[in-house]
Amino acid sequence: MGDHHRVSSFVRFVAMAMVPAGILLALPKSAHAAAGLEACGNIDISGNAKCELVARGPQCQAKCTPVSFEAACAAKLEGGCRGRCNVEADVSCKASCQGGCEGDCNVDPGKFDCAAECRGTCQGDCSGKCSGSNNRGECEASCKASCSGSCDAKCQVTAPSATCQARCQASCNGSCHGKVNADCQIQCQTPQLYASCKADLQGGCNVKCTDDKFEGAIFCDGQFVDAGNNLRDCLEAIKNFQFKFQAQAQGSASASCAAAPGGAPVSGGLLVMGLGAVGIGMARRRRRSS
Repeated sequence: MGDHHRVSSFVRFVAMAMVPAGILLALPKSAHAAAGLEACGNIDISGNAKCELVARGPQCQAKCTPVSFEAACAAKLEGGCRGRCNVEADVSCKASCQGGCEGDCNVDPGKFDCAAECRGTCQGDCSGKCSGSNNRGECEASCKASCSGSCDAKCQVTAPSATCQARCQASCNGSCHGKVNADCQIQCQTPQLYASCKADLQGGCNVKCTDDKFEGAIFCDGQFVDAGNNLRDCLEAIKNFQFKFQAQAQGSASASCAAAPGGAPVSGGLLVMGLGAVGIGMARRRRRSS
């Protein structure tokens, strides 16, 4: 129960990971939520990824396998390769992207997120680009990291209050830049670099899953999240990132169709990641039974 109480006071809501592994994150909104995923090692995750804090112990340690470090290593290696993979995109790519982007933004400008739109348009090519790769997982991770790095960099210079035209210019610039540099990033992020990175992260993952100083480790869709010593900041950054993704998805969907019968809107005070509502229910039952 000591671990459970530490996490409860740490997060304030839902005993997230001191219940069995698989209970998903459900966090309150915070004024201190990070703007990006810097506290999570800039890992690339999808807006609807299933993220969980797995309590230290055998189940946590079992997740510390090399395949679980592809996304975190791609994010690290993307930064190192950025200097040699920095070709600017051609004008035609940006022009063809602009119209669709502005259409999405104009549906609800307040919910539009430049980086989320940028990643969505850029990463769609990654699966096909890597279909013939000998190591498809690493290839796709490198491709997506190229998109994420470019999108974050280009969108950071555009204020959220800017016009849809300005925000879409930044989004399309980032998307096209990420696409044109993806092949270079894939080639630069060699198997040898991945092997070295994975060995380093596996050691860190095992420590977080066994050492009493840590609550456990964060995984999103099975991928280890390198939060370093910034566990709280990383959790809040993921919450904030997915909250913005959900808000933008709702805004885009409202332009073409009504909400499905019985569909519940995303609450402004609580972001449920994946099946987080199940975690809430189980946590409450545990509290009542204890």
